[in-house]
Amino acid sequence: MIRLREGSANAFFMVKYIEQWGTGTNRMIRWCLNEGLPEPEFEDKKRAFIVRIRKDIYTEEYLKERGLSKRQVKAVIYVKEKVKITNKDYQHLNNVSRQTAQRDLSGLVNKGIFKKFGKGRNAYYMIK
Repeated sequence: MIRLREGSANAFFMVKYIEQWGTGTNRMIRWCLNEGLPEPEFEDKKRAFIVRIRKDIYTEEYLKERGLSKRQVKAVIYVKEKVKITNKDYQHLNNVSRQTAQRDLSGLVNKGIFKKFGKGRNAYYMIK
């Protein structure tokens, strides 16, 4: 987290890190999106401007806050490492039936976390 206090913005201006107050925010958003990161969060306090740049929005805490089950959280973490997951992968990962895997994976799609590709046995899921 970067905290800019009164006067420190001028230092960033002098080293050409920012052009003027407020113009760098769009560049920070572009940089984050280009690197596959979530958009930064900006907070303007009385004596500070706070920028939060998150490495990964899909933390275990965030996923639990979204109402995901332990199995679903486990699947998201799996996909972050392996890139994609199939129904069969989900079954093995969580020791569940095909129907339970399908229901849980559909729930992740409905919550906007996963996107489904393909159909039938060729279907797989990736982080949206």
